[in-house]
Amino acid sequence: MTEFHPVPEPRKTLTHAGCIVSAPLGYRPLQLDLHVPPGDGPFPVVLWIHGGGWLMGSRVWTVDQQFHERMVARGYAVADVDYRLALEAVWPAQQADVDAAVRWLRHHAAALRLDPDRFAVLGESAGGQISAIAALTGTGDAAIQAAITWYGPVDLSNLRDQEDPLAFPALLLGGPIGERRAFARLASPLHNVHPDAPPFFLIHGTDDDTVPFAEAVGFAEALRAQGVRCDVLAVEGAGHVFTGASVEVGTLTEAGADFLDSVFDRPGAG
Repeated sequence: MTEFHPVPEPRKTLTHAGCIVSAPLGYRPLQLDLHVPPGDGPFPVVLWIHGGGWLMGSRVWTVDQQFHERMVARGYAVADVDYRLALEAVWPAQQADVDAAVRWLRHHAAALRLDPDRFAVLGESAGGQISAIAALTGTGDAAIQAAITWYGPVDLSNLRDQEDPLAFPALLLGGPIGERRAFARLASPLHNVHPDAPPFFLIHGTDDDTVPFAEAVGFAEALRAQGVRCDVLAVEGAGHVFTGASVEVGTLTEAGADFLDSVFDRPGAG
């Protein structure tokens, strides 16, 4: 029996839909949707980067169904970013796609009422890895000033199924991890930490069997060892995608906004 995806709900906060940020030769154009608060701005912007094991998902996927409403109400613009999935293109295409979105938003910041000096990324699961890399490696017009990750993997070189060519990370990297360990390190946030990295906020379930909580702990320690601010919020009893969490996912969105208010020096902005 065919299963149909549900009809999407109208997105009340959407202001600019289907913005083409790059058109890589031989692939579909890469797009983003932008949600901007009412008013003159300029507003800080959060790039939402979806998960899905690098093989599934799109920019309209969200974990918190009120995510955009919450962030816009706090005075943040939100850009929902698409990137090429692993069976479309291998790494580092995904990194290039997010960098292209950052550059496009910064180029048009004045017209879009965005603050070019306050760009943040927020990614979940596979999108957390992509977000972290964007924050750690972006420079110039691709620079990121703050990063939030939800249960993102940080060390692709040390995952299980090292010899499996069909494991999700192997498909991302173009072959078994065991044969590409040095390449996997280049794609791993843990191995790209440096003293000039922007502040990070890691939100992670303590019972996550897909990306263990220990990964967040180790990543935080590595960032702090370089003198980089890294806050960690342990979601007690939560698995991957915050399943089984004792708190509403909306409170985690709000915690991220609180972190950004602190980083961007916006006391009382909400």
